[in-house]
Order: sequence, then C-alpha cells, then structure tokens
Amino acid sequence: MSAKTLFYSPNFRAPPDISARSRVFRPEIKPGGPLQLQLRVRLLSGGRSCSFRVSVRDVESESFNISDSLPESVKFDEALDDVVVRSEDLESSVPWWEQFPKRWVIVVLCFSAFLLCNMDRVNMSIAILPMSAEYNWNPATVGLIQSSFFWGYLLTQVAGGIWADTVGGKLVLGFGVVWWSIATALTPVAAKLGLPFLLVVRAFMGIGEGVAMPAMNNILSKWVPVAERSRSLALVYSGMYLGSVTGLAFSPFLIHQFGWPSVFYSFGSLGTVWFTVWLSKAYSSPLEDPQLRPEEKKLIMMNSVSKEPVKTIPWGLILSKPPVWALIVSHFCHNWGTFILLTWMPTYYNQVLKFNLTESGLICVLPWLTMAFSANLGGWIADTLVSKGLSVTTVRKIMQTIGFLGPAFFLTQLSHVDSPAMAVLCMACSQGTDAFSQSGLYSNHQDIAPRYSISATNILVSIYIASLPIEGVLLGLSNTAGVLAGVFGTAATGYILQHGSWDDVFKVSVGLYLVGTVVWNLFSTGEKILD
Repeated sequence: MSAKTLFYSPNFRAPPDISARSRVFRPEIKPGGPLQLQLRVRLLSGGRSCSFRVSVRDVESESFNISDSLPESVKFDEALDDVVVRSEDLESSVPWWEQFPKRWVIVVLCFSAFLLCNMDRVNMSIAILPMSAEYNWNPATVGLIQSSFFWGYLLTQVAGGIWADTVGGKLVLGFGVVWWSIATALTPVAAKLGLPFLLVVRAFMGIGEGVAMPAMNNILSKWVPVAERSRSLALVYSGMYLGSVTGLAFSPFLIHQFGWPSVFYSFGSLGTVWFTVWLSKAYSSPLEDPQLRPEEKKLIMMNSVSKEPVKTIPWGLILSKPPVWALIVSHFCHNWGTFILLTWMPTYYNQVLKFNLTESGLICVLPWLTMAFSANLGGWIADTLVSKGLSVTTVRKIMQTIGFLGPAFFLTQLSHVDSPAMAVLCMACSQGTDAFSQSGLYSNHQDIAPRYSISATNILVSIYIASLPIEGVLLGLSNTAGVLAGVFGTAATGYILQHGSWDDVFKVSVGLYLVGTVVWNLFSTGEKILD
C-alpha cells in the first residue's frame, strides 16, 4: 500500500457543487520516514453537509510530490480542514419551511395541544345546558359534574411530572392528548349510562389533561432559551384561551345542527390529527433531534439554564421559603376565579342575561379573545421591562398585581350594571387583566428555583418521590393548589347558586383576589432562592 493510493483514484469524481476552493496540497515526505497525516473533510451537496476524517500513520514511502499525481479536480485552494459552509449559502438551498426555528415548531405544537385541551374542556360548559334539561340536574349536581374533571386532573399533577422527567415530555404530552380525546368522545355514552359513569369519564379526561402542563413545561425548559421564556409561555398559554374561543363558538352550532353529543364526538377526534404530527415532528430535547441545525442547537444550549438531575428533593428547605408559599397561595386565589369563568359563565349568560344557547356561547368568546391578546401583550411588556433594567422582582409584582386587582375591580361592577352589553364588557375586561398573571406568578417558578420549577408534583407524595430524579417541584406545588381551587370553587359555585345568588359567587372571587394581592406583594420575589 502506498501513500499515492490514499489520495488518488482514477474513478474519483468530485461532486459539482462541493463548497470548496482549490489549492495545491503539497505535503513533503522524507524517504524511508514514517508518515502521520490526519484529514478532516466536510462536503456540501444538495443543501446537506457531511464530514469524515482520514488518518494515516507509519506508512513507509519513497520521496515524491503528491500533487504531481493528482488530477486538477481534487486539488484544493485551501486545506480541507478549513472548509466552512457559510450559513447564508446553506439557507439559500434549504426551503423556507425548514429554516423556521425548530424550537418555535415545538412551541407551536404545544400551543395547539393546549388549544385542543381547552376546546375539550369548555364544551361541557355549553353542553351542560341541554344535558341538565334532559336529565333534570339541579345546580348542585351540575357543579359536581363540572368539578369531577378536576379530580383526575389533580391526580396526574404527580404522575405527569415524574413521567416527563423519566421518559421525556414528548411521550407524556402525546399520551395526554390521546387519553383525554378518547374520554371526550366517550362522554355522551357515559351520560346515558348514568351519573356515576359520567363522573368517572370526566375524571378520566382530567387525568389526560393533567399531564399536559408538566410535560409542556418540561419540553419548553429544554427547547426555549431564557430570553424567550416569557413570550413562549405566553404564546402556549394563549392556546388555552383560543381553545376556549373555538370551543365556545362551535359548540352551539353543533348542538343545534346535530345534538349535544356531536360536540364531544367531533372535538375528541381532533386529538388523533395532532398526535400524528406530534410523533413525526417533536422531540423531548434538542439533543434528541437529528434534524436540528447545529447553529440553533448551539443557540439553545448556550442560552438555557444548566440543570443537574435532582436526586433528592429538599422539602424542608423549599417549604421554609416565604416566596414559595406566596406562589402557592396566589395560584389558588387566581385559579378560583379563572375556573369559575371556564365552567360557569355560559350558565351565567343564559340565566342572568337571558341569552339563548347560541348567544351564550358566542358572547363567552369575547373574554377569552381578550385574554389571548392580553397574555401575549403582558409577556412582551415583561420581557421589555426586564431588558431595560427593571428588576425581575418588580416586574413580577407589577404584572401579578394587575392580574389580581383588574379582575377584582370589574367583577364588583357586575352588580351595578343594568344592561347585558355592559355586563359582557365587564367580564371581558376582568379576564383581560387576569391574563397578565402569565407574566407574573406563572413565570415566577423558574425565577426563584430553576432546578425545581418544571415538572408537577405533590407534597402529599413527597416520601414516595424523594429519591426520584425529578427536576421540578414548584410548579407542581402551586398548580396543585390551583387545581384544588377548581375542585372546590366549581362545586361551591353550584352550592352557592342553589342557596344564594351570582353576586355571592363573585364576592368570594373578589375576596380571594384581594388576599392574593396582599400575599404576593409582601412575600414574592424574582430572585433565585433555591439552587
């Protein structure tokens, strides 16, 4: 074997579009001496690049000039080691849809999952009107049915976080969407079988939706750089608002045309479409995506919070911090009012404002559109204020104070307005200001404890999961409190309506908003308190 055979083959033909310039490569080899040579070659062809390395050691050869025996097609102007594919040259040969940042593909898919999540959740708030008339349910029974969703939702705040940390957010979120879609489609069958079956199916639906938030946070924590966090979370959460808009807008039409069961059948089937796209496009982290462009992977990895797996969870330390309790209490106070809107507002419009089924559904769209706009506006404002030098603590307090006092003020005005239009306007303004919470308490978990902020868990099972590699605790603690607000608030509203009035319902929400405002401003912080 001679050195010549390593550099020349009469059958070799260079691809016509290789991005390299020619230069004569002239290594000198001493007679009888050993040759040690390493080449790293990178070739670009058809918009794709490949690289390989050639190593030659201890090859005995006689003196000759390699370049003399090389054809012009393989002479290089520069050493192959220095060949660099310019990003603009690469991008010019790649279709525009492949140039779209992959991290934002993940964000958009999470957004659409949350859109389906709320579509399947709010359809019951519309369908419950003809269902309660058909099955003669009183307000207390309606409240029980509405709250049964949160029973399963609460349980999987634990499992969702554990699964996302162990098997990856892609599988967990995909499972959740398929599971709740099946439960949605089975709802009409369960209702006809009897109330116990309906309660079980609604709880099963909650099980599927319960894993969505911890799985989504797990994925975004790996894919989205810190500087884009508020905007990405705001976009994903706005999918919930737009899902509510879509569900509330289409449910009355489907009910009038095909009957109330059609809402559950049609909405439930959409999950299979999403799941097909999710399997082909999504990955749990950038490191698992073989098609991710190197420059984007470098951007993500260099601008993400570095986190080591948590082997044990310091429960005593976590629960000894006042900002942690501020987060938990504030989440409960916030979600009480939010879940009442989610489940009871169509009934309010129908009973108090005397709108029919279609009008109730369409009017309910306005507050959710306002929330979708306000959530993204709040995210932009928060990121802008932080970039201009305002402390994260101050920004979080400002945004969450708006998220509490805005809804409290507008709900107090409902008892003083005398027209349906003004009542709808108050409700829209209430929920529009409520959405600023996405840049307040919902963004605060990773501020105060990056390593314990992503996945959901529950203090009640701390002994069991203390030895598991769970990355996040805070979102689980606060979100568990938020789900409890859904369980108690939704059921309590039905009880209050059976024995009181809507004014009493709103007074409870306003009181909790004020409590949350005080606790948040006294004890919250945007600084890291746990490492």
